[in-house]
Amino acid sequence: MQTLKPKVPVKRMVFHEITPEAIKDSLNHTRQVDDHMVDAQETRRVLDRLYGYELSPVLWRKVGPGLSAGRVQSVATRLIVERERERMAFVRAPYWDVLATLTAQNALGDMEDFDSRMVALAGRRLAGSKDFSDDGTLTAAAKRDDVQQLGEQEANALADALRDARFRVASVEKKPYRRRPQPPFTTSTLQQAAGNRLGMSSRQTMRAAQSLYENGYITYMRTDSVTLSQEAIAAARDAVAQHFGKEYLSEKPKQYATRTAGAQEAHECIRPAGSHFRDPSQLATLPPDQLRLYTLIWQRTLASQMADATGSTATARFTAQAGNFGEATFQSSGTVIEFPGFMRVSGDRAAAAHKKATIPRTRTLLRCRR
Repeated sequence: MQTLKPKVPVKRMVFHEITPEAIKDSLNHTRQVDDHMVDAQETRRVLDRLYGYELSPVLWRKVGPGLSAGRVQSVATRLIVERERERMAFVRAPYWDVLATLTAQNALGDMEDFDSRMVALAGRRLAGSKDFSDDGTLTAAAKRDDVQQLGEQEANALADALRDARFRVASVEKKPYRRRPQPPFTTSTLQQAAGNRLGMSSRQTMRAAQSLYENGYITYMRTDSVTLSQEAIAAARDAVAQHFGKEYLSEKPKQYATRTAGAQEAHECIRPAGSHFRDPSQLATLPPDQLRLYTLIWQRTLASQMADATGSTATARFTAQAGNFGEATFQSSGTVIEFPGFMRVSGDRAAAAHKKATIPRTRTLLRCRR
C-alpha cells in the first residue's frame, strides 16, 4: 500500500488454518491494515539487525556454521550463558536419606511392593534440597528448624539398624484429589510435550507441525496463545461426546487465558483444523511422525474441554525403632482415581494408595544437590 498507493479499496484477510471454511470466513471478515502492527514488524526486523548481525558470527565460530541469531535466539543465548555461569559457581552439598521397600495389600487384595522415604529421625526432620543455600550450607530456616543432615556412614548404619525392624502405621491422612486439564498447546508447550512423550526434537516437531499446517490438518503452529475459537470449542466438545460420552464433558465450555507476560495473541492455539476434528484413526496415510504429533494435538485439545479427574490421596506415615538412633519416621503417598475425566483421552492412570505395610528389606540411596 505504501509503494503502490492503490486507488481501489484494500482489505486484509486474516486466517490461522488452511481450510476452505477458514478462507471463506476470512473473506467475509476482512479488516483494514493496522499501521501499529506494521510498525511492530519493522521494529522486530530492526532488532534482528542490531543484535542478530553481531551475534551470528560468534555462533558460527563457537557453535556451528549456518546458525542465525535474531531477537529470539539472542535472548536464548543469553539465558544459556547465565545458566552455565550459575552451574559453574554451584557448590555441591551431599546429603543422604533412607528408602525402605515395604509390602502391603493393594485394592485387589494382592501383595505389592512400594517405597517409603525416611522423613524424620528421633523427631528431627531430615534435610532435603530445599534446605541448602547456594554456597552449599544449610539455610537459616533449616538451622532454625533443627534439620538433620545425614552423612553416608550414618545412613548406612541406619539402614542396617532398620533391616529387621518392625514397621507400624502411625497415621493415614486422606484428602480429596482433583486434577484439572492443561490448556491447549502453544509452540513451546507442544515442543516440550513432543520431546517428553514422543522423543522428538524441537526441529523434528516443528518440521512435522509445518507439514500438518500446510496440508490443512492443524492451525498455525507458531503461537503463544491458548485461546480456542468458539468453533473449536464446539468441535472439541462434539468429539468428546462422540468418543467418551457426555459424562466426560466439563459442565461449561472452557476458555483459557494466556498468562505469559508479553504474549502476542495474534493467533489461536495449536489445534486440529476445521469445524469438525478429524479422528487420528482416519489419517493412517500420514507419515508416522506427523500422525503421532497430530494425535498428541488432538488429545490435548479434547482434554481441554473435558471434566476434571477426581479421587483421593492418602498419605501414610510409618515408624520403626532404629536402635540407638531412636525412632525413624517414613512417609508414602498414593492417589486413587475414582473418575478419570480428561485422563481418559490419553489413557493416564494413577496408582492406588497403600494403607499398611511390613518391611522385607531396606536400602539407602545417595541424594546430591544438583
